[in-house]
Amino acid sequence: MPIVKVIEVIAYSEKGVDDAIRVAVAEASKTVRNIDSVFVKDIKVHVKDGKVTTFGVICKISFRID
Repeated sequence: MPIVKVIEVIAYSEKGVDDAIRVAVAEASKTVRNIDSVFVKDIKVHVKDGKVTTFGVICKISFRID
């Protein structure tokens, strides 16, 4: 039976929420193997002068331990 570990990461993008999620996975993949799933815990945007500037996500990334 595999053991699954969960880490929490924060990522941002100027393009959108989906891109911020992709950034989170891409960055985590640099040091973590066997990523199985991502749970988006929270979404946040930064606003400047009445316009959205960046989209942020707090993600829980699950991966199998070898």
